[in-house]
Amino acid sequence: MCQPVRVPTSASTPPVCVLGLGLIGGSLLRAAVAAGREAWGYNRSAEPVEAARADGFNASTDLPATLRRAAESDALVVVAVPVPAVDAVLAAVAEHAPHAALTDVVSVKSQVAAAVAAHGLSARFVGGHPMAGTAESGWSAGFAELFRDAVWVVTVDDGTDPVVWTQVADLALDCGSVVVPAESGEHDAAVARVSHLPHLLAEALALSGAAGGDLALGLAAGSFRDGTRVAGTAPALVDAMCEGNATALLTTLDETLEVLRLARERLADGSTAELTAAGHAARRRFEQRARRPVTGIVPGDADWIARLREAGRRGEVWTR
Repeated sequence: MCQPVRVPTSASTPPVCVLGLGLIGGSLLRAAVAAGREAWGYNRSAEPVEAARADGFNASTDLPATLRRAAESDALVVVAVPVPAVDAVLAAVAEHAPHAALTDVVSVKSQVAAAVAAHGLSARFVGGHPMAGTAESGWSAGFAELFRDAVWVVTVDDGTDPVVWTQVADLALDCGSVVVPAESGEHDAAVARVSHLPHLLAEALALSGAAGGDLALGLAAGSFRDGTRVAGTAPALVDAMCEGNATALLTTLDETLEVLRLARERLADGSTAELTAAGHAARRRFEQRARRPVTGIVPGDADWIARLREAGRRGEVWTR
């Protein structure tokens, strides 16, 4: 029987430099340290830095000094800032650590990859997106176990450096995640369906409930609570990821509006059976999916990028 692919023994586990100490970046710093990694972080505002230091972590508001340390120690630099701040952070990376291995944890990949290319940093960049989070934000909301058993996308775009890819995958695995390889555009199309659209639907459902007044909200229970959970996310964060993936999200939203239009027609005729049966089957498909390991692929081998893309499309995961 085939065994899960092993990370090549030549892959290193470099120090980790996290730029941005919000929920995801703060949790990543905690998880990297908990895994035994040397790691430090940066945040523009002082309050998260002071909180991180009070919790025993190495953090700074000095971005140039943080990046110079990364360059001197061959650290893996992780961009963990909201989409509107990515360009400014990449400009600093290009100035102070242009040859550092670079990744990110931003929820859109094509836009970030284009920004990385614009700053001349593509040769050492591999995109990342941990599919984990909560409705809370900021350093205080973070915790080391956030990524435990989560899926972490690691991109396999044309020209990807196999050594950096392995470093990024190693970091995800050290944080407790499993890795799904995906091309940036394919990632964006997929998350439009399973991450960004749910945010819009949650906002719409919350508005529907509120429109019913105090009686409706007073009667709301589990289905309303669960369906609106991500509407508790800071609006600016939702705006950034949805607007940053607008093309893919518009396609998905149009498809969903058509589903709802047809459901309305059927309901007017007295039946919801078509929608509920199809939706139930789709949910069961999600629940019954098994994680199968990627096998027989080593980063750097012939056609490894194309083969990892295919593995990701099949839903296979890179594990240890």
